[in-house]
Amino acid sequence: MKVLVSSNKDAMGRQAAADGATLIREAIDKQGKATIIVATGASQFEMLSALIEEADIDWSKVTGFHLDEYTGMPISHPASFRKYLKERFVDKISIGKFNYVNGEGLDGNGDVAAECERLDKLISEQTVDVAFVGIGENGHLAFNDPPADFETEKPYLIVDLDDACRKQQLGEGWFPTFEGVPSRAVSMSIRQIMKSKHIVCTVPDERKAKAVQKTVEGPISNEVPASILQQHPAMILYLDEPAASLLKK
Repeated sequence: MKVLVSSNKDAMGRQAAADGATLIREAIDKQGKATIIVATGASQFEMLSALIEEADIDWSKVTGFHLDEYTGMPISHPASFRKYLKERFVDKISIGKFNYVNGEGLDGNGDVAAECERLDKLISEQTVDVAFVGIGENGHLAFNDPPADFETEKPYLIVDLDDACRKQQLGEGWFPTFEGVPSRAVSMSIRQIMKSKHIVCTVPDERKAKAVQKTVEGPISNEVPASILQQHPAMILYLDEPAASLLKK
């Protein structure tokens, strides 16, 4: 794990986007295509804004996969991660294909397990070149809350969200009440994320400092799911100074 600290979150986002864009270009140059994973949430605002401004990426040769989504969440809801990605990323570039997670189920018919199976098949046919991810205040990676499943090989899971995760979503302003935050989601699994050739992990804000410290300096444990990133051979953690404030080095 390599850790890069920027003076503020804008600089952090630009650096992460520039490095991620280089990896996408290299994949396209080498193999004629690139496959990426894209996260959502407040931690990704600056990175995604900078990524869509990067020059000389042939987005038509890129396939994207959505990291996670609430179950029962219509795309019209302000907190929908499909809505987030469509408005902040997909609609602003000419991407070849983007595979959303439909938390309402396959074709909107409520069959979320079938939606997971659909996505499992699609991503199993790909090698992911770059995963753009963040970590949560509770140390989660995607929506894999502690204690996370480090063993399953299934690419997409239906997971229960813990109270700390739901409180973070409330605190970031996505929902007006705690009761309104869904308790279940579809999430890419830990092992699927770790199969990515490169991981670009962007984490701003002081409220994430404790999770960052445990991720970087603590033991690898499913009680701090993001700590597994210590084992990835090509993973860079991008922080602003507040997020890095508890690190010893």
